[in-house]
Amino acid sequence: MTDTAAEAGDAAARDARARAVRATGAGVASPAAPVIRTRGLTKRYRGGRPAVDGLDLTVPAGSVFGFLGPNGSGKTTTIRMLMGLIDPTSGTAEVLGRPMPEAARTVLPEVGALIEGPALYGFLNGRDNLLRYDRADPTADPRTRRARVDEALARVGLAAASGKKAKQYSLGMKQRLGLAAALLRPRRLLVLDEPTNGLDPQGMREIRLLVRELAAEGTTVFLSSHLLDEIEQVCTHAAVMARGRLIVQGPVADLAASARGRLAVTTPDPGDAARILKEHGLTGLSTDGDRLTADAPPAAVDLADLNAALVGGGVRVRFFGVERGSLEDAFVALTGEGFDVAG
Repeated sequence: MTDTAAEAGDAAARDARARAVRATGAGVASPAAPVIRTRGLTKRYRGGRPAVDGLDLTVPAGSVFGFLGPNGSGKTTTIRMLMGLIDPTSGTAEVLGRPMPEAARTVLPEVGALIEGPALYGFLNGRDNLLRYDRADPTADPRTRRARVDEALARVGLAAASGKKAKQYSLGMKQRLGLAAALLRPRRLLVLDEPTNGLDPQGMREIRLLVRELAAEGTTVFLSSHLLDEIEQVCTHAAVMARGRLIVQGPVADLAASARGRLAVTTPDPGDAARILKEHGLTGLSTDGDRLTADAPPAAVDLADLNAALVGGGVRVRFFGVERGSLEDAFVALTGEGFDVAG
Protein backbone atom coordinates (compact mmCIF):
# COMPACT_ATOMS: atom_id res chain seq x y z
CA MET A 1 0.00 0.00 0.00
CA THR A 2 1.32 3.48 -0.82
CA ASP A 3 1.81 6.16 1.83
CA THR A 4 -1.09 8.12 0.29
CA ALA A 5 -3.40 5.13 0.49
CA ALA A 6 -2.29 4.43 4.04
CA GLU A 7 -2.92 8.01 5.06
CA ALA A 8 -6.38 7.84 3.47
CA GLY A 9 -7.05 4.69 5.46
CA ASP A 10 -5.87 6.44 8.62
CA ALA A 11 -8.19 9.34 7.94
CA ALA A 12 -11.15 7.01 7.39
CA ALA A 13 -10.37 5.18 10.62
CA ARG A 14 -10.12 8.43 12.54
CA ASP A 15 -13.45 9.56 11.10
CA ALA A 16 -15.06 6.28 12.12
CA ARG A 17 -13.69 6.60 15.67
CA ALA A 18 -14.89 10.19 15.86
CA ARG A 19 -18.40 9.18 14.76
CA ALA A 20 -18.45 6.44 17.37
CA VAL A 21 -17.35 8.83 20.10
CA ARG A 22 -19.93 11.41 19.07
CA ALA A 23 -22.60 8.73 19.11
CA THR A 24 -21.79 7.75 22.68
CA GLY A 25 -20.88 11.22 23.88
CA ALA A 26 -17.88 9.76 25.72
CA GLY A 27 -14.38 11.09 26.09
CA VAL A 28 -14.69 14.44 24.31
CA ALA A 29 -15.44 17.87 25.70
CA SER A 30 -18.15 19.83 23.93
CA PRO A 31 -16.92 22.61 21.62
CA ALA A 32 -17.82 25.22 24.26
CA ALA A 33 -16.25 23.29 27.15
CA PRO A 34 -12.84 24.32 28.48
CA VAL A 35 -9.92 22.21 27.33
CA ILE A 36 -8.41 22.38 30.84
CA ARG A 37 -10.34 22.99 34.03
CA THR A 38 -9.13 22.64 37.63
CA ARG A 39 -10.99 23.18 40.87
CA GLY A 40 -9.15 23.56 44.17
CA LEU A 41 -6.13 21.75 42.69
CA THR A 42 -3.47 21.45 45.39
CA LYS A 43 -0.11 19.74 45.67
CA ARG A 44 1.59 19.72 49.04
CA TYR A 45 4.99 18.12 49.55
CA ARG A 46 5.92 16.79 52.97
CA GLY A 47 7.34 19.40 55.30
CA GLY A 48 6.75 22.48 53.15
CA ARG A 49 4.17 24.95 51.94
CA PRO A 50 1.95 23.88 49.03
CA ALA A 51 3.68 23.95 45.66
CA VAL A 52 0.20 24.54 44.17
CA ASP A 53 -2.52 25.89 46.44
CA GLY A 54 -6.23 25.73 45.56
CA LEU A 55 -5.86 26.36 41.82
CA ASP A 56 -9.05 27.16 39.86
CA LEU A 57 -7.89 27.36 36.24
CA THR A 58 -9.96 27.51 33.04
CA VAL A 59 -8.36 27.21 29.59
CA PRO A 60 -10.77 27.99 26.71
CA ALA A 61 -10.81 25.72 23.68
CA GLY A 62 -8.91 27.18 20.72
CA SER A 63 -6.88 29.59 22.84
CA VAL A 64 -3.15 30.13 23.09
CA PHE A 65 -2.98 30.21 26.86
CA GLY A 66 0.03 31.66 28.64
CA PHE A 67 0.74 30.20 32.07
CA LEU A 68 2.92 32.80 33.75
CA GLY A 69 4.94 32.98 36.91
CA PRO A 70 8.48 33.29 38.25
CA ASN A 71 10.57 30.17 38.61
CA GLY A 72 9.24 28.24 41.61
CA SER A 73 5.70 29.61 41.35
CA GLY A 74 4.10 26.20 40.76
CA LYS A 75 3.78 26.16 36.98
CA THR A 76 5.61 22.90 36.29
CA THR A 77 4.00 21.13 39.25
CA THR A 78 0.60 22.12 37.84
CA ILE A 79 1.49 20.79 34.40
CA ARG A 80 2.74 17.52 35.86
CA MET A 81 -0.61 17.06 37.62
CA LEU A 82 -2.54 17.92 34.45
CA MET A 83 -0.57 15.30 32.53
CA GLY A 84 -1.05 12.63 35.20
CA LEU A 85 2.65 12.48 36.07
CA ILE A 86 2.00 13.19 39.76
CA ASP A 87 -1.15 12.94 41.85
CA PRO A 88 -2.68 16.03 43.47
CA THR A 89 -3.00 16.20 47.23
CA SER A 90 -6.56 17.46 46.79
CA GLY A 91 -8.82 19.07 44.22
CA THR A 92 -9.70 18.02 40.69
CA ALA A 93 -8.35 18.45 37.17
CA GLU A 94 -10.06 17.83 33.84
CA VAL A 95 -8.27 17.72 30.48
CA LEU A 96 -10.32 17.48 27.27
CA GLY A 97 -13.39 17.00 29.42
CA ARG A 98 -12.05 13.94 31.27
CA PRO A 99 -10.72 13.62 34.84
CA MET A 100 -6.97 13.33 35.28
CA PRO A 101 -5.08 11.21 36.13
CA GLU A 102 -7.93 8.64 35.95
CA ALA A 103 -8.51 9.10 32.20
CA ALA A 104 -4.85 9.42 31.20
CA ARG A 105 -4.97 6.49 28.78
CA THR A 106 -7.73 8.06 26.70
CA VAL A 107 -6.66 11.71 27.06
CA LEU A 108 -2.90 11.65 26.53
CA PRO A 109 -2.96 10.31 22.93
CA GLU A 110 -4.66 13.60 22.00
CA VAL A 111 -2.12 15.73 23.89
CA GLY A 112 1.39 16.67 22.83
CA ALA A 113 3.69 17.79 25.64
CA LEU A 114 7.17 19.15 26.26
CA ILE A 115 7.76 19.31 30.02
CA GLU A 116 11.00 20.26 31.79
CA GLY A 117 13.02 19.72 28.63
CA PRO A 118 13.05 16.68 26.34
CA ALA A 119 14.27 13.22 27.34
CA LEU A 120 16.59 12.20 24.53
CA TYR A 121 18.90 9.31 23.70
CA GLY A 122 22.24 11.08 23.30
CA PHE A 123 23.81 8.26 21.29
CA LEU A 124 21.03 8.43 18.65
CA ASN A 125 20.69 11.12 16.04
CA GLY A 126 17.70 13.44 15.93
CA ARG A 127 15.77 11.42 13.37
CA ASP A 128 16.29 8.12 15.21
CA ASN A 129 15.14 9.72 18.47
CA LEU A 130 11.85 10.67 16.82
CA LEU A 131 11.49 7.25 15.20
CA ARG A 132 11.84 5.69 18.64
CA TYR A 133 9.29 8.07 20.11
CA ASP A 134 6.87 7.20 17.35
CA ARG A 135 7.37 3.44 17.77
CA ALA A 136 6.45 3.80 21.43
CA ASP A 137 2.99 5.05 20.42
CA PRO A 138 0.76 1.96 20.04
CA THR A 139 -1.72 3.91 17.90
CA ALA A 140 0.88 5.16 15.39
CA ASP A 141 0.77 3.60 11.92
CA PRO A 142 4.28 2.27 11.12
CA ARG A 143 3.64 2.64 7.36
CA THR A 144 3.64 6.44 7.59
CA ARG A 145 6.18 6.76 10.39
CA ARG A 146 9.06 8.20 8.36
CA ALA A 147 6.81 10.76 6.68
CA ARG A 148 5.56 11.94 10.10
CA VAL A 149 9.11 12.21 11.43
CA ASP A 150 10.28 14.16 8.37
CA GLU A 151 7.38 16.59 8.68
CA ALA A 152 7.98 17.14 12.41
CA LEU A 153 11.69 17.79 11.84
CA ALA A 154 10.92 20.28 9.10
CA ARG A 155 8.36 22.15 11.25
CA VAL A 156 10.95 22.86 13.96
CA GLY A 157 13.84 23.62 11.58
CA LEU A 158 15.92 20.50 12.29
CA ALA A 159 15.75 18.73 8.93
CA ALA A 160 19.37 19.60 8.10
CA ALA A 161 20.63 18.51 11.54
CA SER A 162 18.56 15.32 11.79
CA GLY A 163 21.61 13.08 11.24
CA LYS A 164 23.57 14.63 14.09
CA LYS A 165 23.71 12.81 17.44
CA ALA A 166 21.49 14.34 20.09
CA LYS A 167 24.36 14.61 22.58
CA GLN A 168 25.98 17.07 20.17
CA TYR A 169 22.88 19.26 20.02
CA SER A 170 22.82 22.65 21.70
CA LEU A 171 20.18 23.29 24.37
CA GLY A 172 18.04 25.12 21.84
CA MET A 173 18.29 22.26 19.34
CA LYS A 174 17.26 19.79 22.04
CA GLN A 175 14.23 21.97 22.78
CA ARG A 176 13.33 21.91 19.09
CA LEU A 177 13.67 18.13 18.96
CA GLY A 178 11.44 17.74 22.01
CA LEU A 179 8.87 19.97 20.34
CA ALA A 180 9.09 17.86 17.19
CA ALA A 181 8.32 14.77 19.28
CA ALA A 182 5.19 16.49 20.58
CA LEU A 183 4.14 17.23 16.99
CA LEU A 184 4.49 13.73 15.55
CA ARG A 185 0.69 13.49 15.39
CA PRO A 186 -2.11 16.06 15.23
CA ARG A 187 -3.07 17.03 18.77
CA ARG A 188 -6.13 18.69 20.25
CA LEU A 189 -3.95 20.14 23.01
CA LEU A 190 -0.26 21.04 23.04
CA VAL A 191 1.36 21.64 26.45
CA LEU A 192 4.71 23.42 26.35
CA ASP A 193 6.79 24.11 29.48
CA GLU A 194 9.30 26.91 28.77
CA PRO A 195 9.60 26.00 25.05
CA THR A 196 11.97 28.87 24.20
CA ASN A 197 14.51 27.87 26.86
CA GLY A 198 17.98 28.03 25.31
CA LEU A 199 16.81 29.51 22.00
CA ASP A 200 18.37 32.57 20.40
CA PRO A 201 16.09 35.45 19.30
CA GLN A 202 15.62 33.94 15.84
CA GLY A 203 14.64 30.61 17.37
CA MET A 204 12.15 32.37 19.66
CA ARG A 205 10.53 34.06 16.66
CA GLU A 206 10.26 30.70 14.88
CA ILE A 207 8.58 29.08 17.89
CA ARG A 208 6.12 31.99 18.12
CA LEU A 209 5.27 31.52 14.44
CA LEU A 210 4.83 27.78 14.91
CA VAL A 211 2.52 28.29 17.90
CA ARG A 212 0.37 30.67 15.85
CA GLU A 213 0.21 28.14 13.00
CA LEU A 214 -0.87 25.36 15.34
CA ALA A 215 -3.57 27.55 16.88
CA ALA A 216 -4.84 28.45 13.39
CA GLU A 217 -5.11 24.72 12.68
CA GLY A 218 -7.36 24.25 15.71
CA THR A 219 -4.91 23.11 18.37
CA THR A 220 -5.25 24.65 21.83
CA VAL A 221 -1.77 25.61 23.06
CA PHE A 222 -0.99 25.79 26.80
CA LEU A 223 2.30 27.64 27.10
CA SER A 224 4.17 27.94 30.40
CA SER A 225 6.78 30.67 30.61
CA HIS A 226 8.43 33.26 32.85
CA LEU A 227 8.97 35.61 29.86
CA LEU A 228 6.16 38.14 29.91
CA ASP A 229 7.06 39.79 26.63
CA GLU A 230 6.94 36.42 24.83
CA ILE A 231 3.50 35.64 26.25
CA GLU A 232 2.17 39.07 25.37
CA GLN A 233 3.21 38.63 21.73
CA VAL A 234 1.67 35.22 21.08
CA CYS A 235 -1.05 34.38 23.64
CA THR A 236 -4.78 35.15 23.56
CA HIS A 237 -5.34 34.31 27.25
CA ALA A 238 -3.10 34.10 30.30
CA ALA A 239 -2.96 33.26 33.98
CA VAL A 240 -0.44 34.52 36.52
CA MET A 241 0.88 32.30 39.34
CA ALA A 242 2.90 33.42 42.35
CA ARG A 243 4.02 31.31 45.31
CA GLY A 244 1.73 28.45 44.29
CA ARG A 245 -1.45 30.51 44.02
CA LEU A 246 -3.37 31.83 41.03
CA ILE A 247 -3.29 35.64 41.02
CA VAL A 248 -5.38 36.42 37.94
CA GLN A 249 -6.51 34.90 34.63
CA GLY A 250 -8.32 36.13 31.53
CA PRO A 251 -7.75 37.49 28.00
CA VAL A 252 -4.28 39.00 27.60
CA ALA A 253 -5.67 42.29 26.32
CA ASP A 254 -7.90 42.63 29.40
CA LEU A 255 -5.06 41.81 31.80
CA ALA A 256 -2.78 44.41 30.22
CA ALA A 257 -5.56 47.00 30.09
CA SER A 258 -6.22 46.52 33.80
CA ALA A 259 -2.80 47.99 34.57
CA ARG A 260 -2.43 51.74 34.71
CA GLY A 261 -0.07 53.10 32.11
CA ARG A 262 3.02 55.19 32.88
CA LEU A 263 3.65 58.82 32.02
CA ALA A 264 6.90 59.02 30.07
CA VAL A 265 8.97 62.13 29.43
CA THR A 266 12.21 62.27 27.46
CA THR A 267 14.25 65.37 28.25
CA PRO A 268 17.85 66.47 28.79
CA ASP A 269 16.55 68.07 32.01
CA PRO A 270 15.21 65.07 34.01
CA GLY A 271 15.91 66.66 37.41
CA ASP A 272 13.83 69.74 36.70
CA ALA A 273 11.13 67.61 35.08
CA ALA A 274 10.90 65.36 38.16
CA ARG A 275 10.63 68.37 40.46
CA ILE A 276 7.79 69.93 38.44
CA LEU A 277 5.86 66.65 38.12
CA LYS A 278 6.21 66.04 41.85
CA GLU A 279 4.85 69.55 42.52
CA HIS A 280 1.80 68.58 40.45
CA GLY A 281 1.17 65.50 42.60
CA LEU A 282 2.62 62.76 40.40
CA THR A 283 4.04 59.71 42.17
CA GLY A 284 6.26 56.74 41.35
CA LEU A 285 8.88 58.87 39.63
CA SER A 286 12.01 57.20 38.28
CA THR A 287 14.73 58.27 35.88
CA ASP A 288 17.00 56.41 33.50
CA GLY A 289 19.31 58.79 31.71
CA ASP A 290 17.18 61.33 29.87
CA ARG A 291 14.00 59.26 30.30
CA LEU A 292 11.67 60.01 33.20
CA THR A 293 8.60 57.93 34.07
CA ALA A 294 5.85 58.33 36.66
CA ASP A 295 2.54 56.76 37.60
CA ALA A 296 -0.12 57.87 35.17
CA PRO A 297 -1.96 60.93 36.49
CA PRO A 298 -5.65 60.68 37.46
CA ALA A 299 -8.21 61.33 34.75
CA ALA A 300 -8.96 64.76 36.28
CA VAL A 301 -5.42 65.94 35.46
CA ASP A 302 -5.10 67.45 31.98
CA LEU A 303 -1.99 66.12 30.23
CA ALA A 304 -1.75 69.31 28.18
CA ASP A 305 -1.49 71.32 31.40
CA LEU A 306 1.31 69.06 32.66
CA ASN A 307 3.20 69.44 29.42
CA ALA A 308 2.73 73.22 29.53
CA ALA A 309 4.02 73.29 33.12
CA LEU A 310 7.17 71.44 32.07
CA VAL A 311 7.83 73.75 29.13
CA GLY A 312 7.00 76.82 31.24
CA GLY A 313 9.51 75.64 33.84
CA GLY A 314 12.28 75.58 31.26
CA VAL A 315 12.25 71.81 30.64
CA ARG A 316 13.19 70.87 27.09
CA VAL A 317 10.61 68.17 26.26
CA ARG A 318 11.51 65.77 23.47
CA PHE A 319 8.75 63.25 24.20
CA PHE A 320 5.70 63.39 26.42
CA GLY A 321 2.89 60.83 26.68
CA VAL A 322 1.20 58.03 28.59
CA GLU A 323 2.37 54.56 27.59
CA ARG A 324 -0.21 51.77 27.77
CA GLY A 325 -0.10 49.18 30.51
CA SER A 326 1.55 45.83 29.88
CA LEU A 327 1.45 42.37 31.42
CA GLU A 328 4.53 43.37 33.40
CA ASP A 329 2.70 46.37 34.82
CA ALA A 330 -0.29 44.19 35.68
CA PHE A 331 1.90 41.63 37.43
CA VAL A 332 3.72 44.23 39.52
CA ALA A 333 0.45 45.92 40.43
CA LEU A 334 -1.10 42.63 41.52
CA THR A 335 1.83 41.14 43.43
CA GLY A 336 4.13 44.02 44.27
CA GLU A 337 7.02 41.96 42.88
CA GLY A 338 9.39 42.33 39.99
CA PHE A 339 9.39 39.83 37.16
CA ASP A 340 11.93 38.43 34.72
CA VAL A 341 10.83 39.78 31.37
CA ALA A 342 14.05 39.33 29.44
CA GLY A 343 15.12 35.81 30.27
